[in-house]
Amino acid sequence: MQILFIHPNYPAQFGPMLQRLSKRDDVDCVFVTKNVSGIRDGVRCIKYETKGGATKDTHYCSRTFENAVWHAHGVYETCETQADLKPDLIVGHSGFGTTVFLSELYESPIINLFEFYYRPHGSDLDFRPDFPTQKINYLRSHTRNAMILLDLETCAAGYAPTAWQWSLLPDLWQPKVEVIHDGIDMNFWRRRDIARRIGNEDIPENTRIVTYVSRGLESMRGFDIFVRVANRIAAEMPNVLFVVVGADKTHYGNDLNHIQAKTFREHVLLKEKPDLSRFRFLGVISREQLADIFSLSDLHIFLTVPFVLSWSVLNAMACECVIVGSDTPPVLEVIRDGDNGLLANFFDVDGLAAHALRVLKAPQDYRALGERARALIQERYSLDVTFPKMWSLFKRALAAPPASKNFSSQ
Repeated sequence: MQILFIHPNYPAQFGPMLQRLSKRDDVDCVFVTKNVSGIRDGVRCIKYETKGGATKDTHYCSRTFENAVWHAHGVYETCETQADLKPDLIVGHSGFGTTVFLSELYESPIINLFEFYYRPHGSDLDFRPDFPTQKINYLRSHTRNAMILLDLETCAAGYAPTAWQWSLLPDLWQPKVEVIHDGIDMNFWRRRDIARRIGNEDIPENTRIVTYVSRGLESMRGFDIFVRVANRIAAEMPNVLFVVVGADKTHYGNDLNHIQAKTFREHVLLKEKPDLSRFRFLGVISREQLADIFSLSDLHIFLTVPFVLSWSVLNAMACECVIVGSDTPPVLEVIRDGDNGLLANFFDVDGLAAHALRVLKAPQDYRALGERARALIQERYSLDVTFPKMWSLFKRALAAPPASKNFSSQ
């Protein structure tokens, strides 16, 4: 069986799945992407190019769709030139639009990952009144779903990583989409017995380590809230080190419209004035380094507005981190307050800090939270659990009649 994966970035969300599929003798995995080519981890990667995209003259509300069409056309043209590319199944990430034209090239069923369906209200856009969204962004949220709706029509089936992310989809299309997470490699993401060292720095045994991890240090992942909490902790405990992982940039949201500094990190540090000698900013690090950082963590703080659930919090849970998090969806799906972590309101700096201080003053009393966090990941999100569900979805899509463009698991 040949399975064609498509995403602008390799391996993206398909990495865990490819770990299993690339080892099977009966499956040939091919990945069409923008960022790599050649053989990667046993997967043949083919590079596509986009020949255009949205410009400043393109209406702001339709730029996402314009870019997605160019991606879709680039993928189509690249696949058309590959004579040996005859996929039995196509798997792509909805929103980028990369698969929407392939029904004209192949008879193969298409399965799409539906990660986020944009909503103008009651979601990420209006969650933070301290960073108000411009009116045009509320309008754009409607049109940002254009390619996602085309994918819902074109695909044979789909999946979403969490129940909350699935619930954002229109009622009409929900029966076509299943809740299946990408999967966590429990053999890799585990607590390791390692030296207490960060980079070249040895960390004393009596020093508590608080970790914060985000793709970017931005308001949607509560970086400013984290620094305020850290200040409260630092004022009461002199033996705490704050280890921050993430790029000094904004990937989501509209932070830069509300600040004068070049980055949100710079803005927060200027405003909150933390003692930087207590912080270690590691930037973007490898997954091996991240697993080591989680293994040293006495407390992990995870904050998010209602948005896509970060892989990092699940990886931290798999590494038995004791987590203090925001009681926002979809965090509430994975952390049960007082059972496998501690939760407080996203904006409740005092409440978050109080939780953190209790853990840091007696970490041995809270180790069971981390152990139960790993148990939940093992039970619901490990590759051993999610891959069979994904494989079942693939087989049902393949078994559907070729003419059926609207395969449903129901």
